[in-house]
Amino acid sequence: MPQTSTETLLFVGCATLDSIALVQDYPAADSRTVATDFATAGGGPAATAAVAAARAGARTAFAGVLGTDEEGDRIIHGLEAEGVDTSAVVRDAGVKTGASVIVVSRATESRAIVTRPVPPVSFPTGSRFSELLQSAAWVHTDHLGWNAVASAPGFNPANLNISVDAGNPIPGFSPRGVALYVPTIERLQAEYGEDLSPATLLQKALDAGASAVVATAGSHGAWVLEPGGEPVHVPATPATIVSTLGAGDVYHGALLAAVAAGLPLVEAAAFAGRTASASCAGLDGRSAIPHQTINSVPASI
Repeated sequence: MPQTSTETLLFVGCATLDSIALVQDYPAADSRTVATDFATAGGGPAATAAVAAARAGARTAFAGVLGTDEEGDRIIHGLEAEGVDTSAVVRDAGVKTGASVIVVSRATESRAIVTRPVPPVSFPTGSRFSELLQSAAWVHTDHLGWNAVASAPGFNPANLNISVDAGNPIPGFSPRGVALYVPTIERLQAEYGEDLSPATLLQKALDAGASAVVATAGSHGAWVLEPGGEPVHVPATPATIVSTLGAGDVYHGALLAAVAAGLPLVEAAAFAGRTASASCAGLDGRSAIPHQTINSVPASI
């Protein structure tokens, strides 16, 4: 991968305001269900990843599009409280900020999400986003942020340290030139074939042009592959689960923070797994993310 620095990590893409209820079982139609807990918190893949990286000691910025509504205000305040630079956020009076209502079931350790879509992510030429894109040590995108980055004037992934959260489909995406490609195993199976082994799937992603691949598989951990190396399975960290909401997003932020801090990729993946598992102790996707120092993390996995 290209050389890293200690400058800003830029996270581009989705931010939402989530209202989350914890119940024993999902409500039936026309019923009244008493929640055992309730929370309202910021969410969204890129925004939550930025918070996770900030809590791991990284200098972070978030770029996305929000409305000029109350939800947008609360998202901005939440990010700034975590030390995340929001100067590249576009506030557009013509759109509504992304928001979700989420019901989490204790009985099934699952969730149901009702969401208001996030506005399209785009930035004017010469904006603060353009400045950060040029100066950031790493640029991380989710499925909505990729096209905003890829359409920037003069974009060349080979000239950026770029990390891509590819858990969701990204129209027109190719991993060619991507320094850190982080799909789910399911996404690789959809791309290359359901019957292939994780090792073969990761190799196909490298063959498609990614510089390094970390493929996540939830409770089954993750697989790591770098050019010239062998696939390494990083086991999942056991978790006390209240909710898995945002755990994947936390993983991406912690992984990038660890890589930018100089940890070898396998150790970075183990660090990210521990961080994501710890976040599951909270009802929302952020409150249980640990504040930590990467240099103190043991080298073993």
